[in-house]
Amino acid sequence: MISVPPGTRVVVASEPVDGRKGMDTLAAVIQLHLHTDPFAGTIYVFRTRKADRLKILAWDGTGLCLFQKRLEQGRFVWPPVRQGTITLTSVQLALLLEGLDWDRVRQVPVKRPMAAC
Repeated sequence: MISVPPGTRVVVASEPVDGRKGMDTLAAVIQLHLHTDPFAGTIYVFRTRKADRLKILAWDGTGLCLFQKRLEQGRFVWPPVRQGTITLTSVQLALLLEGLDWDRVRQVPVKRPMAAC
């Protein structure tokens, strides 16, 4: 399993991609269709049409890394198919990779502490 440090930007492309695409083609999709830089340290997540497979593309500072996962049963919980992207936290990405419903996890609001005088 991969570990994503908290605060790492995770971008999910909600529109499906062809599962045969490799890292260079996915990097081109990021540049041309998502209009962002695939070499900026952001983690990009792509799904296939059936939502039983996903691919993750990340730049680690020395090269592109491609991670893919196929569920043997069921499908990944995914946002509705539409153009654009959504951003996940590292915890939501871990839930997505486990096949759990990451959309039900909400961050508990924390009030900013007041300085004691």
